[in-house]
Amino acid sequence: MHDLMVPITILSFLCTITFIFWRSHVNEAIPATVGALFVLLSGSVSLADLGVITETIGGAAITIIATIVMAIVLESFGFFQWAAEKLLEKSRGSGIRLFWFTNLFCFLMTLFVNNDGSILITTPILMMLLRNLGLKNHQKIPYLLSGALIATASSAPIGVSNIVNLIALQIVHMDLYMFTAMMFVPAILGLALLSGLLFLNFRSVLPAKLPPVKPWNVSPRNEQHPLKEVAMPISPEKRGSLMRNILIFVFAVRISLFVASYFHFPVPLMAVIGSVFLLLWRWYYLKITPADMLRKTPWYILIFAFGMYVIIYGLHNIGLTQLLIHSVQPLVTSNLLQASVVMGTLISILSNLFNNHPALMVGTLTLTNMGLDPLTLKISYLASVIGSDVGSLFLPIGTLATLMWMHILKKGKVKITWGDYLKVTSTVIPITVIFTLAILAYWVSWLF
Repeated sequence: MHDLMVPITILSFLCTITFIFWRSHVNEAIPATVGALFVLLSGSVSLADLGVITETIGGAAITIIATIVMAIVLESFGFFQWAAEKLLEKSRGSGIRLFWFTNLFCFLMTLFVNNDGSILITTPILMMLLRNLGLKNHQKIPYLLSGALIATASSAPIGVSNIVNLIALQIVHMDLYMFTAMMFVPAILGLALLSGLLFLNFRSVLPAKLPPVKPWNVSPRNEQHPLKEVAMPISPEKRGSLMRNILIFVFAVRISLFVASYFHFPVPLMAVIGSVFLLLWRWYYLKITPADMLRKTPWYILIFAFGMYVIIYGLHNIGLTQLLIHSVQPLVTSNLLQASVVMGTLISILSNLFNNHPALMVGTLTLTNMGLDPLTLKISYLASVIGSDVGSLFLPIGTLATLMWMHILKKGKVKITWGDYLKVTSTVIPITVIFTLAILAYWVSWLF
């Protein structure tokens, strides 16, 4: 069996990634689990390694699950439908204003929830809104595509918006506070550039004046929405103040994660505390007990993250990271700008070939075995995150979020081809990635 260890591990990885791409509508935890079992049977990952893997992904998984619980609670209050109605109201009949508010809406949803959750929440809402406006297919694409790109790229500014970012943080022993201090400004500037480039790309298609919208309601029964039930209705008189209070509370919970990180209080525990308080608030206000969370929470995310990391750890153990070290180390150790551009570009390429989850894990494991000085390690890791969160958007197979987005559009009979997608991303993504990586290097150099 030892002789077959290397080919079985490599084949397990390739088959897992191929199946996820080929059958994107199938729960990704299934191929990840099957692949991980084959890797374990091959012997490239030991039982002792499983303990290390559990410790590495445990905190990240708990934090993301707690965040998703908060998203489900928010939907119970009707928060997302209310936010979409505000989106239309603020647009005041202008297609251009709707474009900018769509991007802002998707950005905020990623910061408050996470990138996958943002795609699952905002895409059905935008599809319903655009359909009720009576827009043609080619007029819908600017809003849906820019919203998806911004929602996914918006996981870069703060590590807590993406499970793979959180796992990688644990690997490099970097806290959430330091991540945000070093990454927030470059990533926000990169997002601003991306939004501007998307507007320039779509400006000729955006309708100057929107047609009047029909009365509409986002129902999970009619849309590809992850949340399966409509909550108890809340009277219009109470909705405004209630939604404002919920928004303030959720924002305070998100801030508390960074405060906890600064004072070395366990971030997963703080996320759980915030979710519990929101659950109790819902129980008091809507009389819905927390029992439904056991059914509605997507626990498969834990299985997927664990299975994928087992596969990547197997590749690490058979020498993949050593191969990358020999190839990349001379380039990374030259200067901070070169380290940023090289690692960001490498992870961008790997993400579009193999998906950003395994790409960032492989890249992070490679970095930790290079013997880099602390500052070069941090900037190389942050550049890898930019490649994973932004560079991965060049192809629709680069992230699970964009795979899910394409599937939702297909179910909603919105036609967007790979050609339509690449026509936009082939120009905006490379420019955004190189710009963000350069800003990251200069920003971190200025900070330290």
